Amino acid sequence: MIIFRYLTREILLTMAAVAGVLLLVIMGSRFIRYFTDAAEGDIPATILGNLMLYHLPGFLELILPLAFFLGILLAYGQLYLNSEITVLVACGTSPARLFQVSLVPATLVAVVVGLCSLWLTPAGALHNAVMLEEQRSRLDFTALAPGRFQDFGGGRTAYTEAFSPDGQQMQEVFISERQRRRDGTPETAVTRAGSGYQTVDPETGSRFLVLADGERYSVEPGRFEAERLEFGTYAVRLSLGGEQRELESAEYATTAELLDDGSSRAQAQLQWRLSLPLMVFILTLMAMPLSRVNPRQGRFAKLLPAIFLHICYLSLLLAALDAIGRGALSASIGMWPIHLVFLALGVGLLMHNQRRGMR
Repeated sequence: MIIFRYLTREILLTMAAVAGVLLLVIMGSRFIRYFTDAAEGDIPATILGNLMLYHLPGFLELILPLAFFLGILLAYGQLYLNSEITVLVACGTSPARLFQVSLVPATLVAVVVGLCSLWLTPAGALHNAVMLEEQRSRLDFTALAPGRFQDFGGGRTAYTEAFSPDGQQMQEVFISERQRRRDGTPETAVTRAGSGYQTVDPETGSRFLVLADGERYSVEPGRFEAERLEFGTYAVRLSLGGEQRELESAEYATTAELLDDGSSRAQAQLQWRLSLPLMVFILTLMAMPLSRVNPRQGRFAKLLPAIFLHICYLSLLLAALDAIGRGALSASIGMWPIHLVFLALGVGLLMHNQRRGMR
């Protein structure tokens, strides 16, 4: 038990350090992208925290297998450099026993990866997709940056000079919209108001932009005439209450829905989710022989080949995911031959090391 706790602690501590660095880099890159969108007014800054939180399971399902793989390589590599593995083998701890010890933290990591890939990641991806779709499909003035003209899509451009201290009231509002008349003639509607605010009808749930003290101009390209409307209060409906937005993609479907769906895209996504926890055990098998290094080589001697193997493994799974989804590869064959190839590679590496005197 002392050896078990020692080896497990070394693997998990090294894995945690590697996973922390990788997670910081990936989340930092994604946060910068979202922060840029928020600065341009595409999304409100208030949802950045939720977006990053719900992206976390998707990051972990990809990071943890690699971090655990590198954790075994670095932890056992250090033990080889310190001749600790040599002492353990000399005292009767066989390589098979070391592999059994490594399977315990591998099972723990595989369970976490399985929870992420089978449940948390699709739920988080759906939540983020719904939030972003709502922001893109509606004219939400809470994302406006004062003093800037911002394009909201659909031919809409808006500007506000400033917000009230509580952030609810807009001052000196300008809105330009490209639209068509009933006869199909294109026109541009320009609205200017002294103030404006958003409100929700408690009965219907529809959201409105209420403008006060302004004018609305309708201008048709090529004509020298314009329609002008003065108003004291003018309400524009931004969205209907109870709007339902369904994202019909296998990426957002639950695992139970994928099991009942026989389509190629659903089967591809299901095999991908099952492949990630399975990958942890196969990487553990490959990491055991790759972690053996010569003290004169250093603990990082086989790090680059190991990373290359992981990249090849993951790239082949992604290529199979795309091929199965397009129908170019039968779902009955699927990703399983890729796992068998790397499983055979791991067994071959282990047998090669045993022939070199690791028994």
